[in-house]
Amino acid sequence: MIMRTKITVFTAAALALTLSACNSAESLPDEPYEASPYHLYPAPENAYVGDTMPYVTDDNELELYYLYDTDHNGQGYHPVWKYSTKNLYEYQDHGMVLNFGLMSDPDPAIGTGSVLKDQEGLYHLFYTGHNDTGNGGKGKECVMHAVSTDRENWTKLPEDTFFSEDNYSKDDFRDPEVFWSEEDGCYWMLIAARENTLGGVVAKYTSADLKNWEFQGPIYSPRQQYMLECPDLFKIGNKYYLTYSWDCVTYYAVSDSMNGPFTAPEDNVLDGSGFIFYAAKTAELNGTRYLCGWLGRAGLTEDSGIYQWAGNVLNHQLVQKEDGTLGVKAPDTFSEYFTADKPFKAVKKLGNAKVKNNTVTVTATDKEYAIADMGTRPVSLMLECDVRMSADSRVGFAFGGSQNDPVYTALCLDASRNLLHYEGYELEDLARFDPAVYTRFDFDKSENHHVTLVCENEIVILYIDDTKAFSSRIRHSTNGAHICLFAESGNAEFSNITVKVPGQ
Repeated sequence: MIMRTKITVFTAAALALTLSACNSAESLPDEPYEASPYHLYPAPENAYVGDTMPYVTDDNELELYYLYDTDHNGQGYHPVWKYSTKNLYEYQDHGMVLNFGLMSDPDPAIGTGSVLKDQEGLYHLFYTGHNDTGNGGKGKECVMHAVSTDRENWTKLPEDTFFSEDNYSKDDFRDPEVFWSEEDGCYWMLIAARENTLGGVVAKYTSADLKNWEFQGPIYSPRQQYMLECPDLFKIGNKYYLTYSWDCVTYYAVSDSMNGPFTAPEDNVLDGSGFIFYAAKTAELNGTRYLCGWLGRAGLTEDSGIYQWAGNVLNHQLVQKEDGTLGVKAPDTFSEYFTADKPFKAVKKLGNAKVKNNTVTVTATDKEYAIADMGTRPVSLMLECDVRMSADSRVGFAFGGSQNDPVYTALCLDASRNLLHYEGYELEDLARFDPAVYTRFDFDKSENHHVTLVCENEIVILYIDDTKAFSSRIRHSTNGAHICLFAESGNAEFSNITVKVPGQ
């Protein structure tokens, strides 16, 4: 794979594009731009959201417990903090609810877990204790237990701590997911573990009292990944789904029974690669199931397609397809947030671009790509449109074209590779360089697609056909950059375009 980040020096092709754009008869003026607080994708001030542990309260509020991460973690790190929301666009920050332990404890670092309420009304937080000293030979990782009566003040129960089984890694034993099983009449605990011959597995334990746990063996062992982190098991309709994460990606498998066997669909990734969307677990709020994870923070360079562990909250709404596979879309509650219509306007900027009412047609030629300019990108928006694309085309959304920065970078619907991708490439580079981070999407099934684009500050989430998401941080779309429609290869018609911004 050839990787290239956005450069600041003009290439000859970029200079030609700039001159052509400046000489265009039609141009939309730059508008003021001011960043806003994160409403849809929160993160703590000067810190980051790590793995989330979603819990839904009796009064239908989603609580997102998460691992609090910084750029300067010490010997002890990842205390548990919490957000709560009723609608996924208004969040309350509860701050820290569980601190890490001392270096002499099993949990100077805390790892992922889960929250539940028992049948007597007591709340339980099961989580990972991590200590690089190895806990006197017992292993670096263990399952730990805390209880609470109000979900704000938690008391650790160190006597309930336990380590991995024989024939399992002592250092890779984490992410307990605990829930009540009506079918079995007991509590289940799923753990990310590593069996010495099977590799990464999801191990199952059962308990009658949430204190004494009996090992039941692996419930899923695909023999592919080193670990299957942050497992979660849930049911939609008559299917059971198991989500897990590794390789900087969240995956899923499906079964007709909660006991398995679980089978991974041919394409079992719902968002992008490379810490774009990771460690996702699910929660059902008001009858809708959401996939709750995080979008990684930017790497050493922005708009490079390189992300680091932990960043901002990111929630997708799950969709069950007729064949039993899963898809994702923007949360329906976002329509309550984006209530103001922004009048649609677009002009031809370059090449063969035509605008008629709320329809834009762009057609690339061998010598020139096509761009239609929709003006300065609002700091927060939800854009929807229908897209009809030619086979093997490369089309999508371009950002740039302002007086301060005339270069365009491309968020690409790439039918030539069956990918959605963004890595800061300029338009002329799309054909020359391999995608660095991406989501697979089969454009061969249809030439017609419905696309939703959600933007907040530099975070840009693209949804297509209630099937896939591709999440990005596109700094080049902010600070007055214009949002455009483009065709670099082939042609596309973007129709029924609507743009909404938050209401006042």
